[in-house]
Amino acid sequence: MNPSTVSATALPCQTLPSPATLRRFDGPGPRYTSYPTADRFVEAFTADDYAQALHRRGAAGAHGRPLSLYVHIPFCESLCYYCACNKVVTRHRHWAAEYLDYLEKEIALHIAALGRGALVSQLHLGGGTPTFLDDEGLARLIAMLGREFALAPEREQSIEIDPRTVDGARLAKLAQLGFNRLSFGVQDFDADVQKAVHRIQPAAQVFDLMTSARSLGFRSINVDLIYGLPKQNKLSFDRTLAQVCELRPDRIALYAYAHLPERFKPQRRIAEQDLPDPKAKVEMLARSIAVLSAAGYVYIGMDHFALPDDSLAIAKRQGRLHRNFQGYSTQPDCDLIALGVSAIGRIGATYSQNAKTLEEYYDLLDQGHIPVVRGLALTRDDVLRRAVIMALMCQGHVDFEAMSVAHLIDFKSHFAPEIAALSPMVAQGLAHVTDHSIEVTPAGWFFVRGIAMVFDRYLQADRNRTRFSRIV
Repeated sequence: MNPSTVSATALPCQTLPSPATLRRFDGPGPRYTSYPTADRFVEAFTADDYAQALHRRGAAGAHGRPLSLYVHIPFCESLCYYCACNKVVTRHRHWAAEYLDYLEKEIALHIAALGRGALVSQLHLGGGTPTFLDDEGLARLIAMLGREFALAPEREQSIEIDPRTVDGARLAKLAQLGFNRLSFGVQDFDADVQKAVHRIQPAAQVFDLMTSARSLGFRSINVDLIYGLPKQNKLSFDRTLAQVCELRPDRIALYAYAHLPERFKPQRRIAEQDLPDPKAKVEMLARSIAVLSAAGYVYIGMDHFALPDDSLAIAKRQGRLHRNFQGYSTQPDCDLIALGVSAIGRIGATYSQNAKTLEEYYDLLDQGHIPVVRGLALTRDDVLRRAVIMALMCQGHVDFEAMSVAHLIDFKSHFAPEIAALSPMVAQGLAHVTDHSIEVTPAGWFFVRGIAMVFDRYLQADRNRTRFSRIV
């Protein structure tokens, strides 16, 4: 299937927003992997508060209720200019062993507060580059976790992979360690784009890894792409899409590049004149939706696609889709223990984040402290608004009666100002509001973050949104 034969008219007629709509509604806004968003975390929430939340979970006998584990591995061998992740660029492999020593200390502090044997149904390694750890290091990490937590036999165990750091033999080792889901960071197959972002990886390398992963029986394989990178244009990205369709991963995460050089120093190496303009970006997104839909992928929402038989697509059909700090997920709304430098977790009605630098992270652990440096205890209003925002982001639908019953409110009167504030978006065909519900339209999915922002109490009180990426 040649994507150049798929025109924007292959989309529903109302899907592609007009340039005027783009100019009006494309502003900075959160991605809502949480609500409240991480920029609202405060240092008044301490490691002691987090330990108390862990203790409450353990004391409540919640070990039978599954939780998720996230482990952040910050190391990378080389710098990708677009990257906004917390990372440490180094070729000193011995740093990984020291980091594992400190992860072991952090795990022990968690177990002291939580108790041993909590059931884990989902484990994810992110970074950075988790495969910076060698086979021995990864085996040590899984063994450490397995000693202290009850890793469910049918757990989802995933890892983010830089294709330049692995081969078929390493994938086989990952399978032996229990990993059943992989995510390959591709971003773009175009040579000029790869050079502009300092990430050279031939397409043949990724295709060989996909063949190996399939033969090893991995349950699900994801490919990450980014649109809006320097040197990208519609034709070059069409070629990448054609290659991705040939690769046929189970899932595709298609992210918009957020150019924030004032916040992320590596992005200062990207020439702004090389970036596609907002109109070109939305056309890339529209064509991506058309091409991937024609290739049989289900559009999950905002930045995710999946084949119809993938668990993410099934969860979308059944209304069981969730959103967490890694994006869209099938995992039920549950507690998340996050380990490692800068990692963000959630226990009960709290969020927490670890120290962002290795120096501070190590120092706190040497002192015998859980390395949480900030977080938030959610109010009743936070919990309510989180439910509304996540319903919009995941289902594109808010049922007034269901929300009213779940949160003991009258939705229409409680959110009367917010419903009124949706009027401009309703007028532009981005949302439908009835006496019973709010619905995101196909065109509205381009701006679903903006629709959700209407219900963000913190943003309504703070109009300084330049710290966020643009919606499109």
